[in-house]
Amino acid sequence: MGQQEKVATSLAGAVSEEISASLTAVDAELARRYPGDPGTRQPVHTVYVPGDVFTAGTIRSWGDQALKSLDEHAPDAASFAAVLGIPEELAAPVHDRVRAKLSRETVEDLRIDFEDGYGPRPDAEEDEAAARAARLISEAYENGTAAPYMGIRMKCMEAAVRDRGIRTTDIFLTGLMQAGGLPEGLVLTLPKVTYPEQVTAFVRLLEAFEEAHGLPQGRLGFEIQIETSQSILAADGTAAVARMIDAARGRATGLHYGTFDYSACVGVSAAYQASDHPAADHAKAVMQVAAAGTGVRVSDGSTNVLPVGPTHQVHEAWRLHYGLTRRALARAYYQGWDMHPGHLPTRYAAVYTFYREGLEQAAARLAAYVAKAGGDVMDEPATAKALSGYLLRGIDCGALDTAEVARLTGLTRADLDAFASPRRGGLTVTAP
Repeated sequence: MGQQEKVATSLAGAVSEEISASLTAVDAELARRYPGDPGTRQPVHTVYVPGDVFTAGTIRSWGDQALKSLDEHAPDAASFAAVLGIPEELAAPVHDRVRAKLSRETVEDLRIDFEDGYGPRPDAEEDEAAARAARLISEAYENGTAAPYMGIRMKCMEAAVRDRGIRTTDIFLTGLMQAGGLPEGLVLTLPKVTYPEQVTAFVRLLEAFEEAHGLPQGRLGFEIQIETSQSILAADGTAAVARMIDAARGRATGLHYGTFDYSACVGVSAAYQASDHPAADHAKAVMQVAAAGTGVRVSDGSTNVLPVGPTHQVHEAWRLHYGLTRRALARAYYQGWDMHPGHLPTRYAAVYTFYREGLEQAAARLAAYVAKAGGDVMDEPATAKALSGYLLRGIDCGALDTAEVARLTGLTRADLDAFASPRRGGLTVTAP
């Protein structure tokens, strides 16, 4: 042992106390605005079904159609992998898991649409459809056929359709309450938000509903759809989307990018409207930075190229969708929209390949961090948090097994939760 160093200071304890007191308000503001990831499961996609089309059998029908498409256009692991370029060693595991997913949990998040996918209808017709949606969702959660997350997309808060959107929301939520209460996986989506004041107005609507039914304040959250240029950059040059998150007063759960409305808004011609257009990349980058640390999650949009028709045409659409999904995942957009049953095989194939390709490396890095071991990468606590989040997302969607992650890392699910976020919890799924 060497000589013990003498420790000396120059400042009185009062200096530290004074500095801490001066930052008390900042500490509170940081905790309020940036609480971190909510720790709940994030679905890998959102499926939109028009309000007049959704039935009790819709989710199972999507799964059956997706499996039929696989049987017809890629009947085995080798052919499916060849179409998409999945590495040979992952062909069978990914194919088997995709088929199991389509049979077990076809859809992770479903939105019954009363906006663009539904359009203007007579009031009596939309009233009845909204009440029907509430009944079907309540029944689905009661009988075990529901997706983990379900809800509606109402019409927006613009003047022309505002009253209709408010009424549909009221009818739907009232129907849920009358059927037994709000399900745990309930999600509401507010589209075409342009000004933060529209978010404030929707918050007021939800507050009024909670007050009317004696619900806890803040019980109802919602997603904000980003579909206009004004929602990214306000007239004064500020990032409007950041102000929208603040206007939601803790109720915002997600920012969903609307590929085609946004592209049209900034003048992209129809042939070039896609989620990988530079205009889309800019918008989503702003959304990502605005949402970081707030607990609000970012979702990519969709493709309108449907995998239908002859096999060569289906394969082209599959390759496009698979590539766009992998691109989004690499950019940390862990959720997207799926508009057709034929998109489900490639959604899950892309997600499962993404997590299985990186499993061993992520597990080894996390295990080394826990053991404080060396190696060619020196990770920090923030990276350990990201690695744990990566593994948890893979487990939640069914790409990874809890047991294999535990074997590779030496960590339990609870350990991973603790690394990823102090708020981890909520909906999970048992992986195959």
